[in-house]
Amino acid sequence: MMHLDTHVVLWLYEGLLDKFSSFAKKQLEDHELMISPMVQLELEYLFEIKRIKHRSNVIIAELMQTLALKIIDIPLEKIILEAVKLSWTRDPFDRIIVASAQITDALLLTKDTQIAKHYKHTIWD
Repeated sequence: MMHLDTHVVLWLYEGLLDKFSSFAKKQLEDHELMISPMVQLELEYLFEIKRIKHRSNVIIAELMQTLALKIIDIPLEKIILEAVKLSWTRDPFDRIIVASAQITDALLLTKDTQIAKHYKHTIWD
């Protein structure tokens, strides 16, 4: 199982495969792909501030169909209890995305160097 950060989901939806290293592409092929519900919320936020053109439900539905993407089913209270321990960032999206992966000890595919510095199961290159 591998969790995906928001920018990874967006790049997959937009077909921007050149943004991924060959290692990252291989990981996408070899793992079950999961996201935190926070990724869906962050995508919607990006839509609302006009940084992306499609609503989160459109993006997620497409990737569920084409890549068998799944949304994790972990109680919010459990995710928040884990997220409050992540004092290395003030970004609530990152805190909850990392906490969601951390609870299941899952890989997290992200290019975010801040996350990589603090979450040992981050992969990119």
